[in-house]
Amino acid sequence: MGHHNVNTTLRGALVLSIAAFIAKVLSAVYRVPFQNLVGNTGFYVYQQVYPLYGIGMTFALSGLPVFISKLIADAPDRSSQQWVARQIYRWTWGLALVIFVGLQLGAPWLARGMGDPQLTPLIRMVAWMFLLMPDLSVNRGVHQGQFQMLPTARSQVVEQTVRVIVILTVAVLATQHGWSDYRMGAWAMSSGAIAAVAAWLVLPRWREPLAGPVTPVPHVGRRLLIEGGTLCLLTAMMVLLQLVDSFTVKNGLVAGGLSDLAAKNLKGVYDRAQPLVQLGLVVAVAFATSLLPALTAALNRGRLREFKRLTTTMMRIALVIAAAATAGLISLMPWVDRLLFGNAQGAWMLAVYMLSIILATLIQTYNSVLQSRDQYRLTVVALLSGLAVKAAANHWAVANFGGLGASALTVLSLGVTALIIWFGSAATLRSGIWTWPFVGKLLGCLVVMTVGVRGLVRWFQWAWPAVYTSRLAIGAALIVVIGIGGCLFLVMALSCRLLTVREWLTLPHAAPVLRFWQKISQHGGK
Repeated sequence: MGHHNVNTTLRGALVLSIAAFIAKVLSAVYRVPFQNLVGNTGFYVYQQVYPLYGIGMTFALSGLPVFISKLIADAPDRSSQQWVARQIYRWTWGLALVIFVGLQLGAPWLARGMGDPQLTPLIRMVAWMFLLMPDLSVNRGVHQGQFQMLPTARSQVVEQTVRVIVILTVAVLATQHGWSDYRMGAWAMSSGAIAAVAAWLVLPRWREPLAGPVTPVPHVGRRLLIEGGTLCLLTAMMVLLQLVDSFTVKNGLVAGGLSDLAAKNLKGVYDRAQPLVQLGLVVAVAFATSLLPALTAALNRGRLREFKRLTTTMMRIALVIAAAATAGLISLMPWVDRLLFGNAQGAWMLAVYMLSIILATLIQTYNSVLQSRDQYRLTVVALLSGLAVKAAANHWAVANFGGLGASALTVLSLGVTALIIWFGSAATLRSGIWTWPFVGKLLGCLVVMTVGVRGLVRWFQWAWPAVYTSRLAIGAALIVVIGIGGCLFLVMALSCRLLTVREWLTLPHAAPVLRFWQKISQHGGK
């Protein structure tokens, strides 16, 4: 790859990363006002079917475009790129039609499997977005393969913005006009197709006449199913776990003795974990994978020592940020639950679920390292193993332990996935990333932060009783506690040299913080 293409790729990766960050934040944040408007049961109705949309979104937004862009970038000339795009377009149209027809005809069966036949119209509504999948995935993939990242980035942000606007508008209308939860859910699910149309409208078309001889790429269909399917599977990890929950949590709660209505309500409470986990993942993975372009460039240039150093930095930063976010959310869960959703129902269940932030962050970050080396099989085996654990035991865990059992099974399945990936990868790739001094220092920082945060929470509850009843008071207290807790963690991390100076400097705006800390340390030593 030439110097110009390397620079173009790095700039393009930055543009796509920013767009993906904005899209994911939008996708996480809207669930809070949506749940406040429609309540636990309305949220349950939406979340039961959401994983089907989430799988389609990974096809069109990230999984297939990345695979297509690789094929396009490898094609020797413009005509060959167009030929590849046409072949993939035909295959994806066939796949989209199969999924569309399958969801339309199989919607009653899927709804009964979820324990709620009234979900049938919602599943059929989701199916329509798959008809836009071929155009979106191929257009995005072609532009990315030609190092034009802005069209994909623009379409990502437009798609999520339109979708959020439609969903929240539907929620407001449903509340004002007294719609049933299922009517509201069906209209909310229409947001997927409407947003896909909006994204399609802002994407430039890829079709051009073949202007010269073509060099065919062999086995396009097989590679699409195997390599493209693998990428989609990896990208949809958390959504697939949610899909298992859709078929097992509500049914398990009923089997455990709850009424149908109570089970729907508790499933809606359990689903509060999704936006919290998604935000934690977005922040941790965004910081860690900001180094991914440099990692790929080091590998392409044969700089293996630099590749290993960057891998170590990515994994350590990912763990530090994810662990701090997890510990903070668990420590503050009753307050966070009450602030965002109006009450502290299910706080323990949600607190356990937060542990998945650490595991999912490490899986996604380490998978990025493996993908840069074109290694996919291990992650697929690991992910399928984790899903098998979740699918096999989730109904039993929920029937016996309620929502807490579902949370624990999510964490367990991610733990299985992480262990298989870690111990199945080459020893040279993982050696030296975790050391006992590093782990010990991290645990020490987390303990100090957690003790400080819990102490502040108890003090606020004693000094300001309004935090028990007022969401405004909780919000004000949380700002103070989060600020102090974050400073405690940062001071401890700097004091014990949790990260090296080089590792600190990979984080945004770290240089002035390090200079300020150095001045304080020098002044304190005098």
